[in-house]
Amino acid sequence: MSGPVSLEPGGAEQHTLALRLADDRTLALRLAGPHLTAPVLPGHGARADAVDELAAALADRIAPAVHPYEVAALLESEGLTASRIREKYGHADLFSLATALYRRVPRTFPEPPRPADPWRPDHVRCALRGLLFALPGLAYALAGRLLPPDGAVRALVVAGLISWAWNQALGHRAYVRLATGRLEAGRTLTKGAPLGAATAAAAGAALSGSVVTALAVTTQSAYLAAAGVLLVLGRERLLLAILVPVTAGGVSLLWWEPGNVLRAGLPLLSLLGAVAAAGWALRATRSAPSAPGTARPGLWQSLPYGLFGLAAGSLVFLAGRDHPWAVIVLTLSMGPAEWLLYRYRGLSVAALRSTRTLGGFRARSATVLAGCLLVYLGPLAPAALLVDAEPATLLLLAATLWISLLLQAFGTAWPPAAVCLTAAAFSSAGMLAGAPPGTAALPLSCGAAVLCLTAVTVRQLGRPTAHG
Repeated sequence: MSGPVSLEPGGAEQHTLALRLADDRTLALRLAGPHLTAPVLPGHGARADAVDELAAALADRIAPAVHPYEVAALLESEGLTASRIREKYGHADLFSLATALYRRVPRTFPEPPRPADPWRPDHVRCALRGLLFALPGLAYALAGRLLPPDGAVRALVVAGLISWAWNQALGHRAYVRLATGRLEAGRTLTKGAPLGAATAAAAGAALSGSVVTALAVTTQSAYLAAAGVLLVLGRERLLLAILVPVTAGGVSLLWWEPGNVLRAGLPLLSLLGAVAAAGWALRATRSAPSAPGTARPGLWQSLPYGLFGLAAGSLVFLAGRDHPWAVIVLTLSMGPAEWLLYRYRGLSVAALRSTRTLGGFRARSATVLAGCLLVYLGPLAPAALLVDAEPATLLLLAATLWISLLLQAFGTAWPPAAVCLTAAAFSSAGMLAGAPPGTAALPLSCGAAVLCLTAVTVRQLGRPTAHG
């Protein structure tokens, strides 16, 4: 420009001059503002209908525009030439016609697309995991009568509790490492799984009074370690195939006596398959790319998960002492429990998007928690009656475990570990004191645990930052 241009607010000529003189669109926006006056050519009134028709044809694409320049870009993409704009629509240029269209079409802004649920559960995988937790119990139905009556149960229980605790801690470490790569997770499992199996087997064998019991303890410990590896690495279908011999043998007990050879051989066959499959899965992780520079999680971070595994195993054992079939019901429910963990996270994210106040989100979060608990516990009550178990004990124990798993899923590990250990210690004290089966120690301790864990959950997960 040869000299400064003095513009006074208002007036069509000044705005038009500003638009023609400004080479930069940002400068034009500053000078003209959003309300441009469209310069028209003589005889424009006769061609207003053509502009109206164009506005109606492009209404859906013009309505979201926040400035006439967006409409001008749209018209350019439609291939409108300057001569056509003057002849058909009676406007001096592209920006004049864009301004007229911008004024004719009301502003409407479509809703943004609904984001996909990041916590959508894998229904088949969750159902499979529930079965995989329960099917190994058929091995005890097959080989149980082959065990000596003295000391076998105690040795298996001790070894099982150690395996539960060890595998919970190892699983946490492996999942943390899995976030950085399968190679790191494979290394963690390769070192930890055999060590855990050997520790559990040694502790159980020390309490056993016979070679048969020691063999059973070793078999149990080795299978739990191998199955833990396959579950962490996502090989649920392979583990299900491995359990076919035990499943077939256990089901056949309903109408056929398989004999001692099959009673011992079928569990051993599944064990060998599990160990071989775990070795193959770990070997496959060696070809995965490495993630250099990733820090190894400390043992202290995995300790509360191991303590929770010890406490959960103790509580389940105490429940099974009075009602063995209740343990099967509880084990089968672990698949739906895991599914509901995903659903809670997805529903909480949806609540976070739909609420505007902290109090509103806390209320929605508490409602989601109550709804998930009702969905989980609802089928367990009739199942407990079906297997002649106490519904109150089963429901309170199931609620204790599920809320603990929920807190662990959000990285809150020490409170559920401490609460469950306290409940297990209180219930075990009653058993050691010689209290008869069916006493109220277990339901009372689980009831208190549910109250404490619920308070922690509402406080911890009622914060929006917990779901970021």
